[in-house]
Order: sequence, then structure tokens, then C-alpha cells
Amino acid sequence: MQLSHIEHIGIAVKNLNDAISFYEKAFGLKCYNIEEVEEQKVKTAFFMVGQTKIELLESTDPEGPIGKFIEKKGEGIHHMAFAVKNLEEALAEVEQNGVTLIDKTPRKGAEGLDIAFLHPKSTFSVLTELCEDKNK
Repeated sequence: MQLSHIEHIGIAVKNLNDAISFYEKAFGLKCYNIEEVEEQKVKTAFFMVGQTKIELLESTDPEGPIGKFIEKKGEGIHHMAFAVKNLEEALAEVEQNGVTLIDKTPRKGAEGLDIAFLHPKSTFSVLTELCEDKNK
């Protein structure tokens, strides 16, 4: 497996509009995409910082993964995502290397990416996402 770059850093927030305003005012960034991913019960907003994206995540359901995360840990960094070329092969390789998978097969994420998560118990408590953009 070859990681090409950090695809994005996901940050859980209580209020997406307030967080967008903060990133635009404090850092001069421009939100270029807002999208709801119903399957994951989340609304996302994206900013570019060089080649890396910042993904803000607001729960659309208190019982969704982001809602539960914020209830347990509060707002903050939720996950780090790496870009890979072949997600299915990458998942097989990390699992063979002893990493526990949350997603054994890819699923659809924001911005049309195929995504899969690795269990934080296997990654030094960092929820790690692997992403593949099949349009590239």
C-alpha cells in the first residue's frame, strides 16, 4: 500500500455554520463544499489547506457517530484520512498486518470518495480513514 497524502482531517463540531464562520474569519479560508451524508448522519463542510482538506462534521442525529463522539469527547479532531490508490487492496494489506478494520469493504463518503475506517484500538487511538478517489 502506498499512501499518497493526507486527504483530510475531520473535526467534529456542534454547529457547522459557526465553525465555518470561524475558519473563514480566523484563517482566511474559504468553504468550498457543504454536503450531507445521510448514511453517516452527518453534514460536512470542506476547506483546502495546500493539498490537504479540513472536513468539519456536524451530526444530523444525536445517535449518529459524530453525535455520540461529541457527547462523549466534545468537539475536536475526530479522524485523520489518508489517500490510497486501491482501497480494497489497502484494506486487505492493513488487516493482514494486524490492524482491526471497522469497514471490511469500502463505502461511499463525502465528495464521492470511497472510504473505510480502521479501528482506533489498532492505530494508537487515532480513528483512521482510508480514502480512494476513483475519478483520479
